[in-house]
Amino acid sequence: MAVVQSDAGGTTGIDDVLSKAGGVFRSEDNGDSWTRVNALDPRPFYFSQIRIDPVNPRRVYVLGYMLDVSDDGGRTFREDLFKHVHPDCHALAFPKADPPKPEPAKAGEPAQAPVTARLLLGTDGGTYQSYQGGHTWLHLDRIPSGQFYRISLDDSTPYRIAGGLQDNENWVGPSATDTKSGIRNCDWTALGGGDGFSCVFDPQDHDLIYAESQSGTLYRLNLRTGEFKSLQPIPPEGQPGFRFNWNAPLFGSLHDKGVLYLGGNRVFRFTDHGDHWRAISPDLSTQDPARIMATGSGAETYGVVFALAESPAKAGLLWAGTDDGKLWKTEDDGAHWVDLTAHVPAPARGQWISRIAPAAHDPEVAYLAVDAYRSGLYAPLLYRTADGGRTWRSIASNLPPDAPVKVVREDPVNPDLLFAGTSEGLYASLDRGASWVKFGGLPPVEVDDLQIQPREHDLVIATHGRSLYVLDDISALEHLTTEAVAKPVDLFPVRPAHGAYRLPGWVDSAGEGKYRGANPPEGAILTYWIRDFGDQAPTLAITNAEGQPVASFTLPRIPGLGRVVWNLRPSPKLLTPYGGLGPHKFVPSGTYTATLTLGSTRVQQKIQVTIAPGIETR
Repeated sequence: MAVVQSDAGGTTGIDDVLSKAGGVFRSEDNGDSWTRVNALDPRPFYFSQIRIDPVNPRRVYVLGYMLDVSDDGGRTFREDLFKHVHPDCHALAFPKADPPKPEPAKAGEPAQAPVTARLLLGTDGGTYQSYQGGHTWLHLDRIPSGQFYRISLDDSTPYRIAGGLQDNENWVGPSATDTKSGIRNCDWTALGGGDGFSCVFDPQDHDLIYAESQSGTLYRLNLRTGEFKSLQPIPPEGQPGFRFNWNAPLFGSLHDKGVLYLGGNRVFRFTDHGDHWRAISPDLSTQDPARIMATGSGAETYGVVFALAESPAKAGLLWAGTDDGKLWKTEDDGAHWVDLTAHVPAPARGQWISRIAPAAHDPEVAYLAVDAYRSGLYAPLLYRTADGGRTWRSIASNLPPDAPVKVVREDPVNPDLLFAGTSEGLYASLDRGASWVKFGGLPPVEVDDLQIQPREHDLVIATHGRSLYVLDDISALEHLTTEAVAKPVDLFPVRPAHGAYRLPGWVDSAGEGKYRGANPPEGAILTYWIRDFGDQAPTLAITNAEGQPVASFTLPRIPGLGRVVWNLRPSPKLLTPYGGLGPHKFVPSGTYTATLTLGSTRVQQKIQVTIAPGIETR
């Protein structure tokens, strides 16, 4: 069976699921001949999935906005199996382990043939499972399956993460909670919108969030009052409309607090909490009329700015890259634009520019990620300029040869430290892209955005299919220089540690039926480097300001980077088994010293400990 798109007899709109000449076709002779059995053809470029039940060839499923099912080989379809399921169905599988199940017969009708009982349905809202042939569904929310596009972070304590998901609105939530329940779905707040994309926290009022849905639909939401205001730029009546990518870039200025920039076919600058805007560029695309005129949902719009960034090192310096291969730069906040397209390396010329990352401290340095898979080129195209875009050199190095680069970030502290998100995972470089190492512990999933929280030095990773990850405190990577690696042992700076008791929460009562994000480790995170152990056993000891021992750790004999967490309490072996001052009590606030010892080599770092007011300490 096949779902066939056809424009014969005229086209239809995206909401019309019946085709004039295409639809569902069936062959009973291995494809030698075909019969059109139904006009059903929901939005073919986006769906076009059809499945035949493995145990009943008359049972047919067509995936679209909803799940259509037929029991007569496709001649007629019904929608009654689509209940309490997120729309936009893209995948359907039949696990083989379950026996077939008779389809319930309607009153006065003969019993139906058996059908596969267990189904797995993939939608824009995640994965669903049925054990009753689709009559009831269970949402499999034991894993994070969000499809994030772009994210942003604020400087709250704990800081918050805001971002947009495919067909699931924009959301904001905490990077940590004060309960042992961890971070749950109910800790996040929906910001509205259809498909969610970019979000920006207002720098003066973090309860004001600017968020964007598909096609540049920008709005402002007040989390205190719920007040909502549309901010989307609209041209004067009678003028050509503005074009925006489905996933238009939006960010807040680092230099002019309160200013927002939005990319469409032109670049827009917003002031006064978004109430006023003006275009600060001409049309930056190739302006090919045969390619930019599109109809449909808005996802088909072409010839627009997709990558837009501001230099942290120089006010007024903006970079813009388009989906049709144009690269631009302005050094006066949009008054004049320089076309750098001719300088783009040949493999990337004319391709989709997915991200531009200006360097943190040098205005002449920037990184360019180009995503050319739409042209059949899956190679990682990643470049660095040191002269403001006049020349570029490849830093793709040993990145996987068939994984396009989606996003690149330079560390704000160490310019040698780079992060690259690809279609199959996250990679890091300690030498400005001369070589790359894949991050372990992450699934092989597309990484669409990367942000670094400057106070906590956390790396926040947005994936398209496995939601969000946080790598706590990457300062060790920032200090893992060539000199540090050459040392036999090293202990990296420790960020300030805060002690407080977490509320009990409801960790155990819900079992494992619901996914919960883990909270950050409680206490001080200590990261170390050991090049070679030899015959020696490393130890890590913590003392107070008087030099008295407080805690100690025996480290595993594994070379490379290692990490332990001190919970701000004395080690059990330093406590009296019975009586004593209480093993659960925190140490007092103050400055502590961590000492890493390997043979005759000793390295130290200070730990600043602050215990929440009112807590009784030892």
